[in-house]
Amino acid sequence: MKPYTQKTFDIPELKGISKKNIEEHLKLYAGYVKNTNLIIEKTAELMVDSEKNAFVLGELQRRFSFEYNGMKNHEYYFDSLSGGSTELTASGALRKAIEKEFGSFDAWLSAFKFLALTRGIGWAVLGWDHDAKQFVHIWIDEQHLGQLNGICWILGLDMWEHAYVYDYPTSEKKKYVDAFFENLNWEEIEQNFLEVL
Repeated sequence: MKPYTQKTFDIPELKGISKKNIEEHLKLYAGYVKNTNLIIEKTAELMVDSEKNAFVLGELQRRFSFEYNGMKNHEYYFDSLSGGSTELTASGALRKAIEKEFGSFDAWLSAFKFLALTRGIGWAVLGWDHDAKQFVHIWIDEQHLGQLNGICWILGLDMWEHAYVYDYPTSEKKKYVDAFFENLNWEEIEQNFLEVL
């Protein structure tokens, strides 16, 4: 396998999410990229004698899903905050699809924010089931437990404490969720949707 390259993001000053929090969060993302690549490298080394190293290789494969998904999940997250906030256009395909399925944009937003406040650490995800042609709300524990096979990500909201700890205590994470949506680049989210149709 080829190693992965750490992405860069054009994240402006945000409302309700401090520069300090973003800087520390980006360091965490860099760690996921580094660890993903270390596992790829170590796996190749150990495969020289796969029988002797079977136990270690098995554990590395389990760890790979955590590190890899940590990398990819954060790329969705930071891309959605890059380039400055934009409105979701009323005439766009995403807004129309949300309104058709949920009745209104506000009904969807309320349901998604409720999902984001699920107790525990993880991710709130708006996904698209390509086969059923419908949206799916997903709660993912940690980075990888609960990912649904075949579901494409449209929007991912990081709900680990590291995403907001410099700005809000855990008892106020609802303020972080609201701040996330204030800063969202809906053009990026719309593009994610168009790519999976």
